[in-house]
Amino acid sequence: MDNLHNEKLNTQPVRVLHCVAGVARGGYEAFIMNVYRNIDRSKVQFDFLYSFDGVYKDEIQQLGGKLYQIPFITQKGPFAYTSAVRKFFNEHNEYKIVHSHMDKFSGLIMREAKKAGVPVRIAHSHNIANEGGLAFKIVKDYYGKMIEPNCTDRFACSADAAKWLFGNEKTEIVKNGIDLSKFICKDNRDKDKFVITAVGRFTQQKNHDFLIDVFNCVCKKKDNALLYLAGTGHLQAQIQEKVNKLGLSSKVVFLGDCNDVSSLMNKTDIMCLPSLFEGLGIVFVEAQSCGVKCVTSTNVPQEAKVSDDIYYLPLDKGAEYWADFILSVDVCKKNDNHKSVRDCGYDIFDTAKKLEQFYIDKYSRIGER
Repeated sequence: MDNLHNEKLNTQPVRVLHCVAGVARGGYEAFIMNVYRNIDRSKVQFDFLYSFDGVYKDEIQQLGGKLYQIPFITQKGPFAYTSAVRKFFNEHNEYKIVHSHMDKFSGLIMREAKKAGVPVRIAHSHNIANEGGLAFKIVKDYYGKMIEPNCTDRFACSADAAKWLFGNEKTEIVKNGIDLSKFICKDNRDKDKFVITAVGRFTQQKNHDFLIDVFNCVCKKKDNALLYLAGTGHLQAQIQEKVNKLGLSSKVVFLGDCNDVSSLMNKTDIMCLPSLFEGLGIVFVEAQSCGVKCVTSTNVPQEAKVSDDIYYLPLDKGAEYWADFILSVDVCKKNDNHKSVRDCGYDIFDTAKKLEQFYIDKYSRIGER
């Protein structure tokens, strides 16, 4: 091994560049931040190449991370985005490990990182389908073809996510761990209310439109029902308009960005998110850790089932069926599912240690190449 490389490894943290669309609150972003908070940052540090600002920006800087912002493909077009990625790697040859979380757009990151001589190039799948219109999907598929010839390592949050992005290629399943010390089973519910909660961005994927139909049916049968919606997104105004048209504005609460999901879960009877697709659905793991009963669609991977408190329903059964099922769930008692969550591999401390060691091992071998 090169002596200079060995000396640097022993005196400075390994800096890993995470490539993301933005640093707002979301599923894979929360996962990265959970890992970041729990790694030994004297050994491994995270930096970020991103496009959209968000709530994690200040925390990243406080933890010692560097942020590099470039315009996204939807803002300036594919040529400008490609040029910005290429320019970044040409100007920042200090990075030896690149970890991309951008699904099929990771193909471009992998290609440009390889051209720039980055020896460790990780593509990480967090989903099982493309969002957006036909043209956008075609563009994503084009970039997706660049992943296999240019990545060195493949990660995925579930078997379905691995299959979608990497086909039959060998892939490491990395569990989206949570901080179990924060997601503790407490019963802070108002017994005079029946609270349904959904945590997720207002995008087509999360299927809020159908959720409102379900809740409308619930309200016709249960006067004290309330719906808490945590998250932001481009479809929020559309969903708010639908809520108003159905006369549900006094029963639906839009919470915006929620920085304390655990407290919200401890006030919740049912967590319901009828997603059209999910790479995993980490919010369901968080909810079950808090003892909350969960109702979701059969499109959500079975890996999200870490207890007997989650139920999978077909979307084609319709809103009335979903509402009746929700009202049939016994919510009298909350179960402590911590042991089950841990046994299923979703303790963030275990995940963080495994990734920390992975980065260190990869970095230590660079000098041998």
